[in-house]
Amino acid sequence: MPVPPTPAGGTVGYRITWLEMTARPGYDWPSLPADPQPAALHCAEAPPVWYFRALYDAVGRDHAWEDMNAEPDGVVERWLADPAVRLWTLTRGGWPQGFFVLDATDGEATELSYLGLVPQAVGRGYGRYLVRTAVLTAWERPGLQRLTVNTCSLDHPRALSVYQQNGFEVVRAEERSRVLGRDLDPDRWAP
Repeated sequence: MPVPPTPAGGTVGYRITWLEMTARPGYDWPSLPADPQPAALHCAEAPPVWYFRALYDAVGRDHAWEDMNAEPDGVVERWLADPAVRLWTLTRGGWPQGFFVLDATDGEATELSYLGLVPQAVGRGYGRYLVRTAVLTAWERPGLQRLTVNTCSLDHPRALSVYQQNGFEVVRAEERSRVLGRDLDPDRWAP
């Protein structure tokens, strides 16, 4: 469903969908997509708040990701410093292409809290690579019973189907609305 132009301060409706998987999927670890520039995936150890916010904004600005921007630095810093929270960054050509965060602070469940690509990396095959890598990384945790993720209609148009194709099942959905902190460009997915 196309999103109409909405300026900062305007209200936009969206649908949020929660998904989960309760067993490790049968696929193997993915290979990085072929590319003339080398790519690598790095796990950050207690990354600084500015680093998380830079990735969060680079990936999420076209999707109205704004919630974590409202959190005080101290709250975000404590979350990132928790040993059960891991941030992984995909780099190519020396700069970030995307990232994911696994939050295992809930005893038997791990949440794929964030996953996304910067706009310049979309369409290169890195999305599927990141999803599968995040899923298999989460399932390496001993005692994991459930892996969860959520997405919404403001995310990339293929986000929900990519999660489903990689083993997640929808458990619930809900209509919501929010006041935007910045303009939402309706043409963000135009070729």
